[in-house]
Amino acid sequence: MVSFTSFHMEDGPPIYLQIVGHVKRMVAAGAAADQEELPSRRVLSATLGVNPNTVQNAYRILEEEGLMESRTGAKSVLTLNEEKVAAIRRQLVEGEAASLVALLKGTGFSREETLSLVVRLWDTVAEEGGRT
Repeated sequence: MVSFTSFHMEDGPPIYLQIVGHVKRMVAAGAAADQEELPSRRVLSATLGVNPNTVQNAYRILEEEGLMESRTGAKSVLTLNEEKVAAIRRQLVEGEAASLVALLKGTGFSREETLSLVVRLWDTVAEEGGRT
C-alpha cells in the first residue's frame, strides 16, 4: 500500500495537488511500484483530515495521467512502467532544477559559477554516500 505517513500538508498549493505530488515522489524514489494499492478515498481523507472530494480530485488527476486505475468495487492501484517512472523523475527534477536556476540567476550567479557549484556539490554528495 502506498504510504502517506511522510505526507505533510504545506501552505500554498491545493491539497489535492500535494497528494498527487506525494504519490509521484514515492514513485520516483522507488517507494511505490506498479500494481501497488492506494488507500481508499475515504480512508485517505480520514487519515489526512481532508474532504473526500479533495482525495477524489487527486485520484482523478492520477487516473487522467495514466498513473493509477480504479475499478468500481475494487482497489485503486498504480499503473506504472519504466517509461512512466522515468517521465515522473524527469518532471520532478526539471521542476526543482528550474527553481534553482531561477534563484541562482536572481542572486547574480553566472552560468559558469552555477555549473561550478553543481559540480562541487555533486562531488560532495558522492563522497558522502548520497547525503548532503
